Amino acid sequence: MTKPLIQAKQYLKSPLNYIGGKYKILGQILPLFPKETQVFIDLFCGGCNVAMNRESPQIICNDNLSYLIQLYKFLQQNKLDSILNEIEQIIELYQLNMQNTVGYNTLRNAYNSHKEPLLLLTLIAFSFNHQIRFNNSHQFNNPFGKNRSSFNPNMKRNLIYFIQNLQSKNIEFFNYDFRDFIESHHFTNETFIYADPPYLITQGTYNDGKRGFSGWNEVLEKDLLESLYKLDSKGVKFALSNVLKHKNKENIILKQWVDSNSYIITPIYHHYTNSNYQVKCRDKNQTQEVLITNYQPNKVYLP
Repeated sequence: MTKPLIQAKQYLKSPLNYIGGKYKILGQILPLFPKETQVFIDLFCGGCNVAMNRESPQIICNDNLSYLIQLYKFLQQNKLDSILNEIEQIIELYQLNMQNTVGYNTLRNAYNSHKEPLLLLTLIAFSFNHQIRFNNSHQFNNPFGKNRSSFNPNMKRNLIYFIQNLQSKNIEFFNYDFRDFIESHHFTNETFIYADPPYLITQGTYNDGKRGFSGWNEVLEKDLLESLYKLDSKGVKFALSNVLKHKNKENIILKQWVDSNSYIITPIYHHYTNSNYQVKCRDKNQTQEVLITNYQPNKVYLP
């Protein structure tokens, strides 16, 4: 089987290391999107890698993680220099470095008490693998990334580019459960929806119910697929990232939905080696990641 040609293009990288983020496969999935749509909706925006690299007159980002959306809105509405200065002040105040566990824990306590966006961003910079994790009481509980995590030059550079793009594009943020978002918005054939939900059969840390917000299960999977089917019946184009097979598991719900509606499946060639899955899959060929569309995408293949 020939593999899709990955475009040699420099994409904007989110400063957030969001588990399941699509930065490494942007060159595969973005060319499969419709070229011209008036409204692009990222239904599970996460780290915003896809939305920030999509060109559209209007971009809408939604995520049920309220503190993440608060952070994006803050970055969108405040001056870049002020943001960077405040981050440096927080680092100095808590004496943050790659060895100071006490400083990190003190900052974490401060954020959990006040929920200020830049405290969260700085906390993420020094947390284990730069990841975002909340407990069921909505307390940030990701541990310290000792000897490995900091607000390093790469993260700072990514943050600067991210903020500049965030403030130059027409982007609107929402904090809804995906069902409420779809129910409350009007869609036309000029709307394109991208859905990247937690993958039902991989059980990563983002869908194990330990992030303090809704975990992912078969009920939600079915609700999402039904919602996409209804949008399809109204002439709305969509693309869905998901996994059909992983290790010894198969997403039967997804496969039956695709088959019964004759949707298009495009294979995605990538393995999330840094996704911290609870179930480690050593054989890359055992994970079948796909992009499912209700339209025929343009494809570019290697000979």
